[in-house]
Amino acid sequence: MNEKVMLIRDQADQALQDWREKEKRALELIRIVGELRFDRSVELVLFRRDIYDARPSKVLNDHLFAHNYVQQAISIETTLAVANAIVDMPELGPARIDIGMIGAAWLVETEIKDLSDFVRNRLDGILQSPLVSLEPKDVVLYGFGRIGRLAARRILEVTGRGQQLRLKAIVLRAKMSDRYAEVKKRASLLESDSVHGDFHGTVSVSEDGTELIVNGNRIQMIFANNPEDIDYTHYGITNALLIDNTGVWRDDVALQRHLRPGIDQVLLTAPGKNVPNIVYGVNHEAFDLQKDRIFCAASCTTNAIVPVLKVLEDTYQIVSGHIETIHAYTSDQNLLDNFHKKPRRGRGAAENMVLTSTGAAKAATKVLPQLAGKLTGNAVRVPIPNVSLAILNLRLASETSVEALNNLLRDAAYHGDLVEQIHYSGSTEYVSSNAVGMTSTSVLDAPSTIVSDDGHNATIYLWYDNEYGYTCQVVRLAKHAAQVRRPSFY
Repeated sequence: MNEKVMLIRDQADQALQDWREKEKRALELIRIVGELRFDRSVELVLFRRDIYDARPSKVLNDHLFAHNYVQQAISIETTLAVANAIVDMPELGPARIDIGMIGAAWLVETEIKDLSDFVRNRLDGILQSPLVSLEPKDVVLYGFGRIGRLAARRILEVTGRGQQLRLKAIVLRAKMSDRYAEVKKRASLLESDSVHGDFHGTVSVSEDGTELIVNGNRIQMIFANNPEDIDYTHYGITNALLIDNTGVWRDDVALQRHLRPGIDQVLLTAPGKNVPNIVYGVNHEAFDLQKDRIFCAASCTTNAIVPVLKVLEDTYQIVSGHIETIHAYTSDQNLLDNFHKKPRRGRGAAENMVLTSTGAAKAATKVLPQLAGKLTGNAVRVPIPNVSLAILNLRLASETSVEALNNLLRDAAYHGDLVEQIHYSGSTEYVSSNAVGMTSTSVLDAPSTIVSDDGHNATIYLWYDNEYGYTCQVVRLAKHAAQVRRPSFY
């Protein structure tokens, strides 16, 4: 074997050994994340991505996202050191902390030389705030369709010590011919999803079919045709937040039917009439949800566009605009051609692009009243099961450029009050499937941004997971309404 071949083999062996050492450190980081999560209700994330229950290789890959912040990768050694520094803060109460953001800031730090001191300095706001003592909030899911099952997944995946939202019951609007068989089928749909994959956990059904047992959570399965048929206190449920994901009742009078014994608040997962329409991150502070006990999380498209519209309105002022939504087909459409009460939606969803209406533009003005009368909207349903694209064609009062506009939204995605809502992509290879499972409300496709020569007309493309991304917003709003949101650092 000649010298060159030996060198190649040695380099390959060394690269593999280096990778194994990195995986060991990633496993150590995952261990620390688990201990903080369960012992102290401190959740560590990496550039908004979950670390708990992740594979070491995924954790290492997520470190590359630091390029978007400081134009260089962040090492596992740095984030592990940040996590250990947090462990050494016994006075730190329940919180959600992005160690990727702290590590990225440390890479460009010039004043504080000790990493532990730097971490403590960055978290000073959380350390100085009153210690949070979280009282768990009972949650009831009314309906168990696409959004209902994803809401169950999200709530159960982030239950942790159970100090935030506790899923206590699921209401099924179905005939109870064979309770066990019915619940078993629902459990199967929760366990495995054609779009979102397998549920990370254990799911079983009690012998009498009255309960789902998911990751140690015993969840009552209640069969009822109407809200009035249920007294939730009979199931040990008190002061609960009910999340209605059926879409059957959409105004204040109809939704009041849910305010049964045991139910304290009602959250609708659709646009509502005569109730607060809330996009978390934008206008959630405008309402007293202990007083306004019935409210809604608007629509998936409204949640996708409003955070970006707010950033643009605050900076440039929007004169007018049109929003076109290229939307995945939904279960209210026909799989094959058949009668449908709405125009065009009777045609087969998997074979046609279907032009239809959307109330997203009008709904956006309920959240941002200053845009009233300035926006129009329409939608095209297309033959994919999930992920949609909102195209914003806007006339801006102030002049801008592609670079300035993208930089503005990039900064909003990485810093400030909308980091959970806006995601930034500079990739020229991004397609709809890349957005499946995104926890943000939308992903800016920066390479596609267009600005006219006069600097006043802008076209912006926003990908969004209209199922899971929207559901994450629903859960954020639920935590806020239940007053169980922990202090966060991003």
